[in-house]
Amino acid sequence: MRPATISAPVWWAGFRPAAPALTAGFILLALAFYREAEAAVATWWDSTAYNHGFLVLPIAVWLLWERRAMLAGAFARPWPLALLAAVPLAAIWFAAERLGIMEGRQLAVMALVQVLLLASLGWDFYRRLLWPALYLFFLVPFGGFLVPALQNFTLGFIDHGLTLLGIPYFSDGFSIEIAEGKFYVAEACAGLRFLVASIAFGVLYAGVMYRSPGRRLVFIAASLIVPVLANGMRALGIVVLGHIIGSARAATADHLIYGWGFFAFVTFILILGGLPFREPMAVPPAMSARPSAAPRVLWPGLALGLLALAAPLSAMALDGAAAASGVRLALPVPAGCIAAPDETRPALLVAANGTTRALLCAGGEIRLTVAALPARTDPGLVLRVMRVLTGEAGADDAVISPLPAKPWRLIATRAETEAPFRVVAGALWLAGEPTGPGITLRLRQASRSLGIGAAGGVPLIAVLAPAGAIGEAAAATKLEAFLAAMPDLATTLATASAAAR
Repeated sequence: MRPATISAPVWWAGFRPAAPALTAGFILLALAFYREAEAAVATWWDSTAYNHGFLVLPIAVWLLWERRAMLAGAFARPWPLALLAAVPLAAIWFAAERLGIMEGRQLAVMALVQVLLLASLGWDFYRRLLWPALYLFFLVPFGGFLVPALQNFTLGFIDHGLTLLGIPYFSDGFSIEIAEGKFYVAEACAGLRFLVASIAFGVLYAGVMYRSPGRRLVFIAASLIVPVLANGMRALGIVVLGHIIGSARAATADHLIYGWGFFAFVTFILILGGLPFREPMAVPPAMSARPSAAPRVLWPGLALGLLALAAPLSAMALDGAAAASGVRLALPVPAGCIAAPDETRPALLVAANGTTRALLCAGGEIRLTVAALPARTDPGLVLRVMRVLTGEAGADDAVISPLPAKPWRLIATRAETEAPFRVVAGALWLAGEPTGPGITLRLRQASRSLGIGAAGGVPLIAVLAPAGAIGEAAAATKLEAFLAAMPDLATTLATASAAAR
């Protein structure tokens, strides 16, 4: 049966009783969680791995339109029990916000959208639009945590491939060196952009071409596995090409552009492989008579919105208390250093009522920046400020490694694939103790943001040795020598800058 035989007023009629609830619910969710939407759109714009985010909503609308015949026999009937799911989801959002995990916040918001649809439309209606509704989860730029694992897989694929081909090579970290030159498996080469786009396409294709859950799951699994293997083959091919033509630089020229061409070819193969197993669309159910009295309801949307608002309002109150406390920065000037001219504080520091100072050391070759945030600052803001200080924010690639001089970490960042690394040493403290930017920091600082734990500010220190003129290796050596010559520098600066106002 052709969907076009169902007129728009007939299939749309089922939505009308829930229109007020959906409108009120979406408005309240937008007011409560606009920051999550802003962060998602910024990621779609800035990251090539998530550019497809701009297409997700139009695709979901198209999927809904394709299923309009299935919706013609359903009418919205509110399901109050669905609202119970909003309470744990709001708690999950609050936990993710306190831990500074934006993807967790965005996933919780999208789950609240599903609860709004289910509570306003009822289960019978919701299950008919389940595929386009769940496709909205691709609006969340999720999966960045997979980059290190994908880099390791790609590196291992190259290692085994070169060994099988008998090409001599040396591997160190994410670097592969052959006689013809050196290759680096950067974050951009890890294959995340191919993987995320392939999964989004695979789910769309499976929803349109198949009806049985088994075939859908098989195709989605293929969309996940094939691009990872294909990216390993692409990376190995670039190294082998460099060996054949005798130049690593020539082989890597425009390799990202070639990578997208290779990905398009792999997607085409997936499409061809899936076509023989396609299934016809389900026959629409028989139309049921419209209820004589189908009242329009508002309360499901209002109830969901008010339950959801409790979490961001609580977080705002905690952030306000943290910013109101502030910190003072009594910064000593070590021997061989001078105070640098004051600079405009980053917007993040201004918003958190934090402060920063800068020193020039080693004849101006080393720049040392110290920032301090209030004790109850949430860990997400702490880590964002640290990324700004070290240059990780906005970088296309970053290589982080520990230094012998504890607690420093060497952070090499690059703004574009062919540009030289910018080398920085960074360190941060929590309650007077050095710490790394992992889950321990997130958990402890989340507790402090709730008023649980030791007082005192949160010092962050970044030491920069410009690498543009002298090269990455020389800059790293200069930086390590400076830190080794001043073993008590970090502790002295952290202690002096942690006094709460």
